[in-house]
Amino acid sequence: MTITTPFDHSLSIRQILALDRIAAGDPEVVAAANHLDRPVRWVHVAEAADVGVMLTGGEMILTTGVLLAGDVRSQTEYIRSLHRAEAAALVLGLGRAFPAPPEDMRREAERHGLPMVVLHRPFPFAELTEEVQSRLVRRKYAAVSLSEGIRTALTGLITAGAPLQSLLDEIAAHSACPVVVTNLAHRVLATAGERPAVDDVLRDWDRIARQPGEIDGEGWLRADLGGRGERWGSVVLCGYRGDNASGRLLADRAAEALVLHRMLSGSAPSWEEQSARCLLADLLSGVVPARQLLPRARAAGLPVNRRTFVPLVVRAAEPAQLDRVLRVLGLPGLVAEVAEGAVAVLLSLARDQAADALTDRFASRLRAETGEGDAVVAAGPARPGWEDVPAGLREALHVAEAVAGAPPGLPAVVRLGDVRLRGLVRLLRDDPRVQSFAERELDGLLRAEDTEALLPVLRTYLATGRNKSRTAHLHHMSRPALYRRLETIEALLGMDLDDFEQAASVHIALLAHDAQRGT
Repeated sequence: MTITTPFDHSLSIRQILALDRIAAGDPEVVAAANHLDRPVRWVHVAEAADVGVMLTGGEMILTTGVLLAGDVRSQTEYIRSLHRAEAAALVLGLGRAFPAPPEDMRREAERHGLPMVVLHRPFPFAELTEEVQSRLVRRKYAAVSLSEGIRTALTGLITAGAPLQSLLDEIAAHSACPVVVTNLAHRVLATAGERPAVDDVLRDWDRIARQPGEIDGEGWLRADLGGRGERWGSVVLCGYRGDNASGRLLADRAAEALVLHRMLSGSAPSWEEQSARCLLADLLSGVVPARQLLPRARAAGLPVNRRTFVPLVVRAAEPAQLDRVLRVLGLPGLVAEVAEGAVAVLLSLARDQAADALTDRFASRLRAETGEGDAVVAAGPARPGWEDVPAGLREALHVAEAVAGAPPGLPAVVRLGDVRLRGLVRLLRDDPRVQSFAERELDGLLRAEDTEALLPVLRTYLATGRNKSRTAHLHHMSRPALYRRLETIEALLGMDLDDFEQAASVHIALLAHDAQRGT
């Protein structure tokens, strides 16, 4: 993982000059006023002419210059030595040695960009030293406390097996701003924070993410995600209102935790799939209006402007397989499991593309990819408006459920008009009256000892239009053996399957029975 910057425990020169203690000395910046945001690591009182050799960098030097008075060469060399030692600033107390700011020292400090401050009134250096040192220690303690607090919280979630969203919610709670995780293509994989604030960020995400000046700017802090020399994403704090150093620490701790979480996830769905699953689940549920989900879809990389949306659902398929088919065909879309054994694909097509033809190509390619000639794609109608996508997804899911357990030989693409009675029964499967009807019609057969052997035969016989030759062939049995099975079934049901109305009644009851059990 790439870390942005180490946490800065320092105070800037500007912050120190704003302290009430130093105001008593009537400070005036006489050189390098444009470098006042330079960090001060420590405050050092020194009257030695060769103080530069004692410094390690980042110190603010307080002096009266008593050993430099009257020697211009020593004064300029003094400034040069501070510059070489990377001192943060020089504070000179005016008095007996220097009643006025020394011009040669001022010019040399300006030339080297070393902030030089003079104090016009006598001022006890010890007070400033004590004030600054105590503040630096408190800041360092606060930094350590913050660092350990967020690390402990996130590590606890990871060891408890918490999902990615829980980690992001914890990060958002600590940072009090929206948190966004992206891949290298700037696609948003996950978010956390107050929903209105997150939506505001996502609404303009394409422009923000692709303009470097927008990220890593005022309140926008990014830490890279990666490992073993490879970067694969970023976590971004959007509009953090605390001090920059604290924000950097939070971003870095967040990145550490997210990398660890991903390493330990093993076979869990990828973050891309989890992102698509959350979006499609929200679209299907209808709890969130579709228009409010549009920024999330756009930020996830789905083209949404002037597009035609085609909702598809495939049963008994892996999301990775369907995603691979999309890549082969060059079709943009979201793929995720939306129900047990059902994977949704939301295609986004240009308005001039033939939706039905491309759906057929997708289904054909899926059959070729999986090697299964019976793979079926349940398709909802092409929707020209985003607001219609939820209804289209629900229709595609209904069709997929309706064809579950249907006999082989279905076309590669199945739509609502193709499921007819089977679709109607699936819609009504939770109605107590339908459940009661199915149990009543099939009662004798369901209570038989050899139910598991008889039900498939009955199912095939009715699905093939009571074709005995076809049923015997599909079950690899002789015609006489099939006749005996059918006679047993008729005896258990107490009806004649050659009678169309009685056979239709049993067929409907069996469809309802299968629908209730997800067969």
